[in-house]
Amino acid sequence: MMQFKYPGIFYLLIVLIIPLIIHLFNLQKFKKIAFSNVQFLKKVKLESRKSSKIKKLIILALRIISFLALLFTFSQPYFSDKKINESIHNFIYLDNSMSLNTNDQNGNKLNEAIQEIIQFAPKKETYSLLTNDEFLSNISKEEVNIYLKKLNFSTKNSYFGDKIRTLESKINNETNKLSKIILITDFQQFNKNKKFKFTNVNTPLYLKKPDLKKKNNISVDSIFIKTNDRKGNLISVVIKNQGEEKTDIPIALFNASNLLNKQSFSIKKDRKKTIEFPVESLEKIKGKIEITYNDVFLFDNIFYFTLDTPQKTSILTIGKKSTFLSKIFTKDDFILTNSSTDQINFNIIPSQQLIILNQLQNISDILKNSLQQFIKGGGHLLIIPANNIDISSYNTFLKIFNKGSIRKNTVDTLKITDINFEHPIFNNVFSKKVTNFQYPFVTQFYNHNFSGSAILSFQNKFSFLKEINNSYSKIYFFSSPLDKKSTNFFNSPLIVPILFNIAKQSLEIDKPYYILQEQNRLEINKKINKNQLIKISNSKNSFIPQQKTSSNKISLYTNREPIEKGFYTISLEKDTLKTIAFNVSPKESLLSFQNLNNIQNKKMFAYDSVKELFTEINEKNKVQWLWRLFLAIAIVSLLLEILILKFFKT
Repeated sequence: MMQFKYPGIFYLLIVLIIPLIIHLFNLQKFKKIAFSNVQFLKKVKLESRKSSKIKKLIILALRIISFLALLFTFSQPYFSDKKINESIHNFIYLDNSMSLNTNDQNGNKLNEAIQEIIQFAPKKETYSLLTNDEFLSNISKEEVNIYLKKLNFSTKNSYFGDKIRTLESKINNETNKLSKIILITDFQQFNKNKKFKFTNVNTPLYLKKPDLKKKNNISVDSIFIKTNDRKGNLISVVIKNQGEEKTDIPIALFNASNLLNKQSFSIKKDRKKTIEFPVESLEKIKGKIEITYNDVFLFDNIFYFTLDTPQKTSILTIGKKSTFLSKIFTKDDFILTNSSTDQINFNIIPSQQLIILNQLQNISDILKNSLQQFIKGGGHLLIIPANNIDISSYNTFLKIFNKGSIRKNTVDTLKITDINFEHPIFNNVFSKKVTNFQYPFVTQFYNHNFSGSAILSFQNKFSFLKEINNSYSKIYFFSSPLDKKSTNFFNSPLIVPILFNIAKQSLEIDKPYYILQEQNRLEINKKINKNQLIKISNSKNSFIPQQKTSSNKISLYTNREPIEKGFYTISLEKDTLKTIAFNVSPKESLLSFQNLNNIQNKKMFAYDSVKELFTEINEKNKVQWLWRLFLAIAIVSLLLEILILKFFKT
């Protein structure tokens, strides 16, 4: 569009009144000539006045055009999408996720985009560059080039809609600048039902169109361990196929570099399939699943996992000895220690992961102090009250957490009817929600007002089993004693998975693998000094994860690191504690991309390539000066006026 460098010049439009005044008051005086023929005199007089009037109108028009052309000349008009004194700030989101790690006829998609940005992006403009890992603000084109030449693929899962919102929030802080958002991404959709509404974007948006032709890919989606009485231990590999049916695909299982098993399989169109590898032992495996197939993505054809001797959870029960507890907490998975109230070994409390107070009448002061220190150190607690407890004793102990108290003992028969299927205790317990099971019941229970998540509830919605909120660890409270006088719950099939998972989740169970760039938590059953640090490393890199040390275990948290898939060792000084595996998120393998063709937004411009995108931006930002044209018009108008005045006689 046409713009003006000095628009204030147009205030001089008032000078156009000068030729108008001259035109209105320039009254031509005619000479008197004597003629014998009066009729001829009248004719000459009429023609002279008519010619004079036309001449004056032409002169007026030329003078107005000349004045206007001079005003346009001095205002310095130009064609451009930006103002001449306005700086341009380009906000670029360059998607460097693993889904861009694929090839077309021009080579790798990400590398192609990088080269075209370096070659065609305007040199004299300001940039802010957002990738999946980093945001660089207010940098020059030279700095952009240096950064892009070192850019690697990111294993972080990022949604392009979130990136647009991030850039818009940055633009809102800009003043006196023309800002543009440039998106170079494949617009991968992790949720087909969730589409970004570009109509909400107010900044000019320049997009590279996604490649919707990518239709075929096969990947290792996940693995899990399955135990079968007839086949023994099985490593189950979930294969995901996107696109046409595929046949005779080779797949192999390795332990480190040793081939354990090799198979071939066929898979139908757009299906998942589970392939099972039998293994003799689940101890000490550095597993690698490898598919040999050339498709859209190659990074998802290799999957790493580890299997190790599982750590046993240490459990201490204090109080009444119950046979159903020893049947649930077997020696294969747990180290169970039973202790009566008068024979507690307080020295072993810090080394436990779970303590069960099983039907204690009261909690002594020395036990209160030990338990409070145990919980603050990250230990978990399960409380099963007795029939007639000393309520004040329990409340004194629980008061430190300030999350409620026990009120009174109530004698009433209530059914346990509600299951909180969303609670982590029930992870992998139910294949579907159960509504027709035989309800257990209680004949007495303790009213309380503890805050937290109800795991099981009575028919009146009062909780039977509750997880009490606190900032240290997990505390579980049964509202009723688990004995024959008070309930038949210990005969219910629910008691086994509930107590088993409470115990297992008291020590974070090692997973076969973890996902890169996600919040991961793992625990090591080891006591270390406060000045010691755990390190996670592979052959290339090492880092110190966020860690929390308690009296009986170490909790490790990973998020931004590591960034490469493969095996990593967890070590303390020179001692290797365990080996873990990381993989790229299976979301990166999705062949689902948002179609931009039907989006209605006048500020959105889509292009087939990065080169085409920047070529058009450069063309729109190019300044085409017009003052020479208007100067020429002014000069031509003046020359025409001179010629008319000289040669057009009336």
